[in-house]
Amino acid sequence: MARLDGKVAFITGVARGQGRSHAIRLAQEGASIIGMDICAQIPSVFYPMATREDLAETERLVKEVGGQIVTSIGDVRNREDIQAALTAGIEQFGHVDTVIPNAGIMPVIGPGEQPQAWFDAVDVMLTGVWQVLDVVVPILIEQGRGGTITITSSAAGLRSIGLNTLPGQAGYSAAKHGVVGLMRLYSKQLAKHMIRVNTVHPTGVNTPMVANAEYGEFVMSHPEVAADDAYKNPMPVELIEAVDISNAILFLASDEARYVTGITMPVDAGYNNR
Repeated sequence: MARLDGKVAFITGVARGQGRSHAIRLAQEGASIIGMDICAQIPSVFYPMATREDLAETERLVKEVGGQIVTSIGDVRNREDIQAALTAGIEQFGHVDTVIPNAGIMPVIGPGEQPQAWFDAVDVMLTGVWQVLDVVVPILIEQGRGGTITITSSAAGLRSIGLNTLPGQAGYSAAKHGVVGLMRLYSKQLAKHMIRVNTVHPTGVNTPMVANAEYGEFVMSHPEVAADDAYKNPMPVELIEAVDISNAILFLASDEARYVTGITMPVDAGYNNR
């Protein structure tokens, strides 16, 4: 018997990167997937974001490992999109058990006159997470089956990363800290319903959000970033893989973690122990 047999997972930001990895890994362990992604470019984001073709590839890969998946194109900044994606999935699978608010952007470089980057970062990664919770929590409670919520934060959600104080970096740090507060609030309120709420905190992950030409050029042209050791891990690895985060989320979603709630789980190669 697989670890998530009969479970249904709702994942945002599913078209590629960590979200795709989570969908595949949980499907390998028996979960059916409800997936949502914006599949469009947010202008303040300096790297190319996921596309409809990326979302179709996630569907293909989940099915390739024997999983079932229902996907929707939607923006976590739009409550109606979240509701529509969740409704479509529940109509197909009958319920939802684990929720992974994972949609994220990293508008941390670019001209300092780009204040919209602050609003986009906070709207996607803090307000968007709250909207997912606000839609899904009443459903989890009404179902009476318990459940899990695992929010994607960051190593930057436990300590500041001293890259710059431009609007995008400030918004990113604020949002990743902010979801920890949401997690602590919801974990206390939902414990009586056997709904567990946690955050995961990756260091740099080998996904298009970080591993892209635009960011590499930025680091090369700003040697103070490397000199400050802003992104260096104590363990000798530059970037971890998305599946490393997926394995942590799988554990938190499984019965192996049935009494684990209210924690900040670093998967950071020792970053926060520097």
